[in-house]
Amino acid sequence: MAEQVEAQGQDVLDVAIIGAGPAGLTAALYATRAGLSCAMFEMLSPGGQCAQTEHLENYPGYTRSTSGFELSMDMYEQASSFGAKLVSEEVTGVDFTAEPNKLTTPFGTYFAKTVVVATGAAAASLGLPREEELRGRGVSYCATCDGNFFRDKDVVVVGGGNTAAADVIYLARICRKVYLVHRRDKLSATAIYHQRLAELENVEFCWDSVAEEFLTEDEARPRISGLRIRNTKTDAVRDLAVSAVFIAVGTRPNTAFLGGALALDAGGYIIADGTGRTATADVFAAGDVRTKELRQVVTAVADGANAAESAADFLNA
Repeated sequence: MAEQVEAQGQDVLDVAIIGAGPAGLTAALYATRAGLSCAMFEMLSPGGQCAQTEHLENYPGYTRSTSGFELSMDMYEQASSFGAKLVSEEVTGVDFTAEPNKLTTPFGTYFAKTVVVATGAAAASLGLPREEELRGRGVSYCATCDGNFFRDKDVVVVGGGNTAAADVIYLARICRKVYLVHRRDKLSATAIYHQRLAELENVEFCWDSVAEEFLTEDEARPRISGLRIRNTKTDAVRDLAVSAVFIAVGTRPNTAFLGGALALDAGGYIIADGTGRTATADVFAAGDVRTKELRQVVTAVADGANAAESAADFLNA
């Protein structure tokens, strides 16, 4: 396992990497192999969203299906073997106007000549009443994490992208019935998912529909008993009797801790080019947190390599 970095006042890292998902882990690998002192800051275990993925079938070089957790641990051990260190703390504030850059956690202050922000993105919510209250009581944002709790029960997935489609396929194997609620009349998921979904006999599509209300039972300790949906074309309301609602309606970037230190686009993602360079010369962005078209493990890995190389170029210059 990686050595833990201790807060030591004025010690200065060559590269501080905020986040230890695929982008951060790859950035750490490339930075340490370039001979730079490097630490990753991660409040949870390495891997980010990748570590919560049950199967990865589209990562180059893996002809067998592997779990995201396994791949994440492989990446972590590889980066560690070259000297990348881990700080198991959450970065809660930054000062990129300081020289060197200043990172603040609940337990200390750290300094770095360059910074790679690789904090990824988190699952977006539906914004319905009681959603937070019912999280863990039938409301979930990770089918592979929580699906087994609802084996042989009826469940619903809300969304229409790749994540929603993958969730439905996974849940259909272990649940009695899976409803897919999508606000349009076709999915935005890639074509391969359409074919697989069409083969599932226990999946029902609820097209042109949106979630309206969580239905519950046992108000002393409320749990999901259903989801009320509304058809956007007819306004017809329908109650789906389900034990769980899996929400897969996109992500939101983890950038709140920056406090305006970097320029963001309209969606809150860090504005950075393909090399990871931001408007701040010694700060770089990689992975799902930056503005780009495709957010996948493979693109996060590429971002991490580019950001680390850009940081090395900056330091060499």
